[in-house]
Amino acid sequence: MTSPPDDAPQTNEDEDEVEASRAPLLDHLLELRTRIIWALIAVVIAFGICFAYALPIYDFLLRPFTVAAQLVSSQSGNAIVPKLIFTGPMEFFFVKVKLALFGAVILAFPFIAFQIYRFVAPGLYRNERGAFLPFMVASPALFALGASFVYFIMMPMVMRFALMQEQTPDSSRIAIELLPRVSEYLSLTTTLILAFGFSFQLPVVLTLMGRAGLVSAAALRKGRKFAIVGILAFAAFFTPPDVISQIILGVPVLLLYEISIFSVALIERKRDEDEEDAAEKEA
Repeated sequence: MTSPPDDAPQTNEDEDEVEASRAPLLDHLLELRTRIIWALIAVVIAFGICFAYALPIYDFLLRPFTVAAQLVSSQSGNAIVPKLIFTGPMEFFFVKVKLALFGAVILAFPFIAFQIYRFVAPGLYRNERGAFLPFMVASPALFALGASFVYFIMMPMVMRFALMQEQTPDSSRIAIELLPRVSEYLSLTTTLILAFGFSFQLPVVLTLMGRAGLVSAAALRKGRKFAIVGILAFAAFFTPPDVISQIILGVPVLLLYEISIFSVALIERKRDEDEEDAAEKEA
């Protein structure tokens, strides 16, 4: 029996099949549009809240600078008053806008994550939904842990290192004083928060990859030496040029890598047990 030629006219059944496959696609696109609109509304509302409290939020971010100034003052015996400047008429206004946008994304992230889950959940099996939810909870928790690490440990250390570069004037030298711009301080803080927040997502990323079969615990153990080199390079790039700062960043990320190996191994063990049970039932 020969197949119809390619240029044969489509029958009504073919057209119905095309329309049937097109309808679910349109439904998914409409659903995606609705979820995006709700996410944008959440970001806009959060932006308004954060912009209204931009100054208190910025003062909160300045706390590590104040702590570092107090530490350096107590060690050197010279009173250091932390001070920031802005050199453009609209610089501080745009800093508040950027800060409000940054805070809005963080504040609205749980709602955005919920919209993402609601969009993908209908395409998941019941057990897949149960496996997906822990990652939705772990991801923001690990990001908050990384941001807290920056705020309480890294930023005081970075600002302390910067303040120690100051030079007091005397008969043979002039004064060298740290006067960071408000935009530079915000850029440094947000960059570190994002860098640490995303680096702390390592267990989530590797565990998801292990669940998808893209990596294995054996491969992660074998690549440990390469991971150590990469983590140390990352720590050297995002910290002041001293060994202590690099160790403070490198050690937590290495621990997260080891936790990732353990998590992937548990997933592989559970998968093997399920396959054995399925084989026994078939037998």
